[in-house]
Amino acid sequence: MMTTTLATRGTETTADHRSAIAETELDTAAAQAFAGRMLGVLNDAAVAILTSTGHQTGLFETMAALPAATSAQIAAAADLDERYVREWLGGMTTARILHYEPATATFLLPREHAAVLTSAAGPNNMAILMQHVAMMGEVEQGVIRRFREGGGLSYGDYPHFHRNMAETSAAVHDAALVDGILPLAPGLPDALRAGIEVADVGCGRGHAVNLMAQAFPASRFTGYDFSTVAIQAARQEAAELGLTNARFEAVDVALLTDDGRFDLITAFDAIHDQAQPGLVLENVRRALAPGGTFLMVDIKASSHLEQNLDVPWSSYLYAISTYHCMSVSLGLDGVGLGTVWGVELAETMLREAGFAKVEQKQVDADPFNAYFVARR
Repeated sequence: MMTTTLATRGTETTADHRSAIAETELDTAAAQAFAGRMLGVLNDAAVAILTSTGHQTGLFETMAALPAATSAQIAAAADLDERYVREWLGGMTTARILHYEPATATFLLPREHAAVLTSAAGPNNMAILMQHVAMMGEVEQGVIRRFREGGGLSYGDYPHFHRNMAETSAAVHDAALVDGILPLAPGLPDALRAGIEVADVGCGRGHAVNLMAQAFPASRFTGYDFSTVAIQAARQEAAELGLTNARFEAVDVALLTDDGRFDLITAFDAIHDQAQPGLVLENVRRALAPGGTFLMVDIKASSHLEQNLDVPWSSYLYAISTYHCMSVSLGLDGVGLGTVWGVELAETMLREAGFAKVEQKQVDADPFNAYFVARR
């Protein structure tokens, strides 16, 4: 009886073991499908770099103005080396971004593609965004070291960051800042026309400040950023535009000491990068006059990972956070809030900073950002 029981148990144990093995057997078809997907990711990453190069070299703008042309004709029109242009054309053609006619060895940028990859796209120019992929590649090794050692990189590790961000935000601001974004706060355009005190925190190269100063000459504008290089570029643009109502200061806004000075403060995609974002928001509230408005623009995403699964560009957001936004905050011994802090946390932090009324709004021309109007 005991022998039978042991034998039965042995059979049951073997069956259970086989069942466990069966449950963990490799799904070959799923593995092959995933390998195909990753190969597509590799190819698309290469297309992203080629697209960034096409934007920075002016090749897209050049081709948009040309009929079908040879590599030599395109290189001559763009004043570039033909051999490099020819190889780039090959990559863009196999990516189905350009059309190629073998009989004449000519290349054409279709109008529909030019509408997405050139200045004709306005704020939706995807070629501008591709520069951020190249920027992430430049700092990858430094970030890998931070994975192992902790801490973060400095803004000095990103020589092209302010240029890239200025170009990205300028596309949106040129199209929508005055007529679409500022009116999100009721009565704000009328107040700006009458004349108020305005500050922009994390102003970068100051294009938004200069646009507002140009549109509302009766108001006075101050841009704050701790990058002296960015502030110098902001001042130069203001001088070129002949603006006398825009000034810029190299200041860490975590140390801002203004009290009740401003009627309006803006922050365009700047808060999530801060070392101490909570402190910056408190400083902003304190710097506002009673009844003043804080217009904060930041990344449109959720604070909850599961709610970002269906956002088509969510992986990009987490990547740019890893390779820039979170890292530069940690590099300043900050909290490392990250790009995807999310609209829920953003609203919570605004209220914790002392803002009595917080409203979230959107701009149709800008699907990437959420807009918050907060009042002191």
